[in-house]
Amino acid sequence: MKAFVYQGPGRKALEDRAIPAIAAPGDAVVRVVKTTICGTDLHILKGDVPTCAPGRILGHEGVGVIDQVGAGVTAFHAGDRVLISCISACGKCEYCRRGMYSHCTTGGWILGNAIDGTQAEYVRIPHADTSLYPIPAGADEEALVMLSDILPTGFECGVLNGKVAPGSTVAIVGAGPIGLAALLTAQFYSPAAIVMVDFDDNRLAVAKRFGATATVNAGSGNAADAVRKLTGGSGVDTAIEAVGVPGSFETCEDIVAPGGTIANVGVHGVKVDLHLERLWSHNITITTRLVDTATTPMLLKTVQSHKIDPKCMITHHFTLDRILDAYETFANAASTHALKVIIDV
Repeated sequence: MKAFVYQGPGRKALEDRAIPAIAAPGDAVVRVVKTTICGTDLHILKGDVPTCAPGRILGHEGVGVIDQVGAGVTAFHAGDRVLISCISACGKCEYCRRGMYSHCTTGGWILGNAIDGTQAEYVRIPHADTSLYPIPAGADEEALVMLSDILPTGFECGVLNGKVAPGSTVAIVGAGPIGLAALLTAQFYSPAAIVMVDFDDNRLAVAKRFGATATVNAGSGNAADAVRKLTGGSGVDTAIEAVGVPGSFETCEDIVAPGGTIANVGVHGVKVDLHLERLWSHNITITTRLVDTATTPMLLKTVQSHKIDPKCMITHHFTLDRILDAYETFANAASTHALKVIIDV
């Protein structure tokens, strides 16, 4: 089969690999139909994720058709169309029983990280009964690819951890796919204002279409001042960090109001300064989280009922044999205006 392989920092290739086989009774092998690229994949390619070793097939998102199942799988059968969760969960360990599936002792974020992932023609899914979701008849599969990772990530790590509430003020620093997913799902809670901060005017225009009440271009150098001005000088109740670089986190520190919450979503590859010399007395909360995908069933229902349309984030389509072009397009979003790319397998 064809598979996209991380060969070390800055190196990648489309290779021929063997089709994966069932390795444990709870496994399923899925023929991938559609997958996508995540910002985390770009972090891996930079060498920011040491748990991902060279030789790994990347990807942790997608939809597909079950090719075969292990003897212990009871919820799925060959031929079933399924949504692949970015998090593999046994459902039995201490962390899974606490709803912290991302910390599953035999799973978590392993696809495209500790084991081979979805940017290939086939993928092996451990703990299939609790890591796959049946695709409802008539569902838009491209939209459902957004449910593998970015929609639950934006919602759980940003909106829920950020304690977004009716009438509150929210700033999302980073208008990429994760930030836009947080923007879409924050509106479940009717905040009074959602300010989107980014360097890219195109992405800020998209954010306005998606429901942002105001946008701030960070290129001016005074983004924090602009956000505080929009909030009457007080700052925001919730600051969602959706980039994963020191500057975006520091912007969140500069705009959070007393009593507010900084919800970190971004994957950080280098250290970030925490300015406790200013914030020690401000009653703020700082949260971190890896998505657990505990909200995927709820989000699946909201998409099926057309309450939100994650398909609006898809900007480009490629076939698997052009995945190197897809990465080039996704990595150069400022010039290509890419948000999410769909790779048809």
